[in-house]
Amino acid sequence: MKKVLFLTVLGLSLVMTSLAQKTRTVTVTSQPGAVVWIDDVKRGSTDSNGTLTLKFVAPGIRKLRVRANGFKEVTQNLLPTQSEVKVTLVKTTDEAELTFQEAEKMSLIDRQKAIELYQKAVGLRPKYAEAYVAMARVMSDASDSDGALQAIANARKARPVYPEASAVEGRIYKSDEEEAKAIAAFKRAIKEGNGFQPEAHTGLGLLYKDKAESASASGDFDAEEENYKIASAELKIALAQLAGTEPVLYELLGQIYEKTKKYNEAIAVYEEYLRLFPNTPEATTFRSYIVQVKKLMAEQ
Repeated sequence: MKKVLFLTVLGLSLVMTSLAQKTRTVTVTSQPGAVVWIDDVKRGSTDSNGTLTLKFVAPGIRKLRVRANGFKEVTQNLLPTQSEVKVTLVKTTDEAELTFQEAEKMSLIDRQKAIELYQKAVGLRPKYAEAYVAMARVMSDASDSDGALQAIANARKARPVYPEASAVEGRIYKSDEEEAKAIAAFKRAIKEGNGFQPEAHTGLGLLYKDKAESASASGDFDAEEENYKIASAELKIALAQLAGTEPVLYELLGQIYEKTKKYNEAIAVYEEYLRLFPNTPEATTFRSYIVQVKKLMAEQ
């Protein structure tokens, strides 16, 4: 078992190291406030000037998707040589698309109303895969796992290979504590995304972190160590694929290193965060983490 685990973690570490060497920087120009996805992974919104500069780890041709309220969504290839891309959006009168956009806005205010709007959107366009996945997220947040899983099933009927749908399915199963199904869904998402699916890698990292904490509570310290190793490897891959743009992953990874008494690694993670995000409100917290870890090291 330990040999298999070692090979698994080693393999994940090698993948992470390889990916970390292929960071891409792309500036997208479109409508102000447009939402941008890379391979169905949401990466942020354009600023008031309509630009968004993002970093990610995914070599080769990727899928770029851009959406703004009142405009027709555009999906196009992002070529390996492109570092700047302009996406021109045109106004839409498509009722399904406008209803979906309204549902997206409503999802932040009234989940039930949002679900009703998603249902209206897919009624107008029965193969609206993105709407089914968005609906699944909201249903899951509303603790309607059955409805969420049905929405994922409908999304997969419309689009059989859909990494985001599989990642969301994994999240649903994880929240329902169906561990085996969650792991299978996350791994399917990674496979469907040809290795690039940071949401799924994060989901696996959190799942194995939970497993480690459960093992610790029951006194199974070997299992605790093994699960923490897998959790940290998965979170490192997620961080690499997102090119270090998700601060919460630094905190999670640092916490795991602290719990496994890998203090130098924890400090390195926190310092990397401060290098990238020195002026954020959380920076003070991360500095206090470093002080705390150094104190633990001195007490050893």
